Amino acid sequence: MRLSLTLLLLLLGAWAITGGLGDKAPLTATAPQLDDEEKYSAHMPAHFRCDACRAVAYQMWKHLTKAEAKLHTPRGRQALSESVYTDVLERSCSHTWQDYGVREVNQVKRLTGPGLSNGPESSISVVITGGPWPTRLSRTCLHFLGEFGEDQIYEAHQQGQGALQALLCGGPQGLCPEEAPATKAEL
Repeated sequence: MRLSLTLLLLLLGAWAITGGLGDKAPLTATAPQLDDEEKYSAHMPAHFRCDACRAVAYQMWKHLTKAEAKLHTPRGRQALSESVYTDVLERSCSHTWQDYGVREVNQVKRLTGPGLSNGPESSISVVITGGPWPTRLSRTCLHFLGEFGEDQIYEAHQQGQGALQALLCGGPQGLCPEEAPATKAEL
């Protein structure tokens, strides 16, 4: 009894210090409302393609880096053989992709998961995972393997994570157009 009375007094004290429960807005979160294309299409909807590209680039980089770490010798890192990096890239496309999903960030639906940063994190959010997203990401990954080839992807990987992402997602026809620099108004 004495312990519960002490606990109650501590809770009331904390409540009194913060000014009661009315000062703070309650935390709420709702699941993103997906349209028919987002729910049912077999392909990655256009407005998710940049995020999907960045997720694929991250997974390829992660898998290749892990394979290279296994070859670390006293002389330093060695390059993977063609057969090894080809196998690693194919496995990177066929892993489960279950850590990826959709959430709303500043009233915009975005893919979320490892390797993706969508700006400042909100204190609470709802992520929709599973469903069509793993298959779409795997297909996106396989598309890049077909479009660029394992040799070009591995060469970009050796230049760094940014180079790999730039190869897959950047460029004039890329899925992630760079922000146009602000132009100065002439006086």
